[in-house]
Amino acid sequence: MATTTSDEVRVSRLARAVASPAGILIVVPVLVAAAGLVVLLLGRDATRGVSTSMARSQLADQAASVEREFAFALDQAGPMLERLRALVLAPGEPTVEELAPRLVDIMVGRAGVANVSLSYPAGVLRGTFLADGDQVRVQESRVGADGTVRRNFAVEGGVARLLEESRTTYDPRTRGHYTQAVAARARGWTAPRVFFSSKSTGLTCTEPVYDPAGSLRAVITVDFDVGALSRFIARPPLPGARTLVFAADRAILAYPDERAPPLPADGRLLQPADLHDPAVDALFAALDRAGWPRGLTYYALGDGGGGTLASIAPIGGVRAGVPTSLDWYVATLVPEQTLLGPTRRLERRSLIASALALTIAIAVAAFFAWYVVRMRQAVATSRARARSAEQRARELGSYRLVGRLGVGGMGEVWRAEHRLLARQAAIKMIRPDAAVGDAADQARERFRREAQTLAAMRSRHTIELYDYGVTDDGTFFYVMELLDGQDLQTLVQRHGPQPAARVIHFLVGALGSLAEAHAAGLLHRDIKPANLFTCRAADEVDLIKVLDFGIVHAGDGSDAGQAALAIEVVSLPAPGREPAPGQSGPRLTQGGAVLGTPGYMAPEQASGKALDPRSDLYALGCVAWWLLTGQELFVGGNDLVTLFNHVHQPPPPLRPLVTGWLPDELAALVLACLGKRPDDRPASARALATALRAIHVPPEEAWTDQRAHAWWSAHQPGGPGEAGPSAAPASSRWLVPKATDDAR
Repeated sequence: MATTTSDEVRVSRLARAVASPAGILIVVPVLVAAAGLVVLLLGRDATRGVSTSMARSQLADQAASVEREFAFALDQAGPMLERLRALVLAPGEPTVEELAPRLVDIMVGRAGVANVSLSYPAGVLRGTFLADGDQVRVQESRVGADGTVRRNFAVEGGVARLLEESRTTYDPRTRGHYTQAVAARARGWTAPRVFFSSKSTGLTCTEPVYDPAGSLRAVITVDFDVGALSRFIARPPLPGARTLVFAADRAILAYPDERAPPLPADGRLLQPADLHDPAVDALFAALDRAGWPRGLTYYALGDGGGGTLASIAPIGGVRAGVPTSLDWYVATLVPEQTLLGPTRRLERRSLIASALALTIAIAVAAFFAWYVVRMRQAVATSRARARSAEQRARELGSYRLVGRLGVGGMGEVWRAEHRLLARQAAIKMIRPDAAVGDAADQARERFRREAQTLAAMRSRHTIELYDYGVTDDGTFFYVMELLDGQDLQTLVQRHGPQPAARVIHFLVGALGSLAEAHAAGLLHRDIKPANLFTCRAADEVDLIKVLDFGIVHAGDGSDAGQAALAIEVVSLPAPGREPAPGQSGPRLTQGGAVLGTPGYMAPEQASGKALDPRSDLYALGCVAWWLLTGQELFVGGNDLVTLFNHVHQPPPPLRPLVTGWLPDELAALVLACLGKRPDDRPASARALATALRAIHVPPEEAWTDQRAHAWWSAHQPGGPGEAGPSAAPASSRWLVPKATDDAR
């Protein structure tokens, strides 16, 4: 037991030492330095990890893009061969001048296509080729007794013009693509080879064409230049990067032009050693060690030049209806400095920033130690004043303050009871010491306008203001009614979509309040289910109250009507269980700071255009949609997407979303309220209310007073399944005013 006491004493002494100004002066910089070091190390690892992940993702995307571009280009062979077949089987024997425009039309605009040709058994070849890089020319070669005569044509305006004539030893019947097609008697792909005329690496899709009697008419071909099949080969996306395509036998099929050496004179394909690229040599050495990949694979290569990151992916599949084996590979090589250089520079800057932060932390700690001593004294004084102020606040004019419902930086909200009438009310106050100078004057002026805005309303569907005044010590306050019920947001969330007749009842009540406000030149600007409250008053039930005139706006264009009155639904605490300030009490929002709710904004409000009373009718149409369907008009997406939909998207069909009875007149009025232009909506709140009252409701669907009382008997606070004030006051639903300052 003595040991335990001794340990407690040591812990207590240590705690006091740490909490002392000298202790804080030492501990805070140490903690800041330790935290900074940990953050630096974690940040470095995270940054490197993210950089590596992004690099791999970029390499993977490029490999996939190259494969897609290869597939797209090679798949052109199918339709091109079909058009060539049609030329061969066409009746008659067209001349080369007649065929030339058709051949050019087949080839022009085809990515990666180098030639198309028709080789006849008699030794005649007719086809196209590229001259000067991108000029499509037509050639005819005809084998004769004294050699082969070749003629080149240019097609201009659909007419073939002879350019030149020469003699060669070329015989198309001896070429590999011809013999392969004749031997296979079917379409196929040749192995990569060096083209006879262009001396570039390519491959050919070849097919024999037979007449109905089975005689060979011609061999048709489409030649592809491998280096032109993908834009990534010629234009790498990163500095120093290069993309190459190679076969399983190590033959280099494509390499950036500015780096590629000339093809060997003996006609063989390039090999890795011909490139004289250390990174390529390191890549093939890694393949020899790890084996050739069957899917996308990454490598870190030590090429003696600072390191290179590489990705390799096999490409192949079915091309032009003919399967091709997975014996081609695309590799992308990127210098490590290109991808990780910024990360290393960031690490150096982070070290400098950490040292500077530590220096600042030491200076702040010294000031903080001095400030803590003063704060301890100030806290003790403030607590004494708070206890005294709370005791005085228990008595306010004719009202007895029962319990505090919320507190903010400048205002408080209390549940109160009239001394003589024993009537419960909600009192909002702004403390005289909450602000000084201009800030105090502005806060009091806003508070006064709140009360005046609410007091100007006489509709039974607007929350009632009982009193307004200033106490002897300068505390501004006003007294409002407490409402027993729930807002329409909570109503639908708990009980689902509401019957159409009840929705009409709610809308007509809300329109009564809005009509009065609009007649006075005021716009609500934040009509939504949470601001419409259904409650009971005496023997009357389902009475709608319009809440939250906190962003009310003068319709004449001035902002003099913009008050800071805001009202929200909160939970009343149980007697004797008052919430501590800032803990479980209601949250108060700064009045006038919110300009509306995205899910219920009219298009002109979302676009920042001028508003009129019909803007509130649009929002009320959105509320009707919520009540009938149980969901907002536009579901999903963020606030910006929701605002965009309100401005540009038409409402979806309403009837499929409503399960019960829905009169056509109500559906039409809801859609009219949701018109994109104010002129498309009802002319006024009174006109809309009149139209709603005119809807014929069958007796079996009518929302009668008897049905309303039955519903409230089953669902009102205190009823079955609902917690009421007498049963669990902390869960009952009541209405209290928000404070005008920020107490979030």
